[in-house]
Amino acid sequence: MPILNNVAKAVAKPLPRIISPKAHAVVDYMTVGSFFMAGAMFWSRSKRAALSALFCGGAELAVSLLTDYPGGVKRVISFPMHGKIDMGLAAMAATMPEFMAFEDEPETTFFRAQGVSITAVTSLTQFKGRSKDSGRDVEKDKDKETKKRPARAA
Repeated sequence: MPILNNVAKAVAKPLPRIISPKAHAVVDYMTVGSFFMAGAMFWSRSKRAALSALFCGGAELAVSLLTDYPGGVKRVISFPMHGKIDMGLAAMAATMPEFMAFEDEPETTFFRAQGVSITAVTSLTQFKGRSKDSGRDVEKDKDKETKKRPARAA
């Protein structure tokens, strides 16, 4: 993970988890919108940066729509798992300029900032407790996922 993402995570670690699942969903959809807007704005200057922004926005949108939280549609991904995926998406966004070979262009700053903001929001989100949307106990769901693993034959 890029250094700025690690710094954001370290700074946010001792802080209280003040972002609710509903607020996290709102921020996720705002992030999707900012990626899509950036894709449109970057299109005339840098196709690579534009495609990277559209790809990141699409990935964030897919994860958001599939998460069990307010604003989720299909509810396939548990909210705690969503947090883990968000950290991966933050790293992906921050490293897109190197991966798509536009790290010397000014659009790089946008991707670094998105990586840091996704990391900060994820680090400040309440992932434990009851899911306010479905009423399910998040910790019990986590235990069920662990128990569903098939036993090995002796």
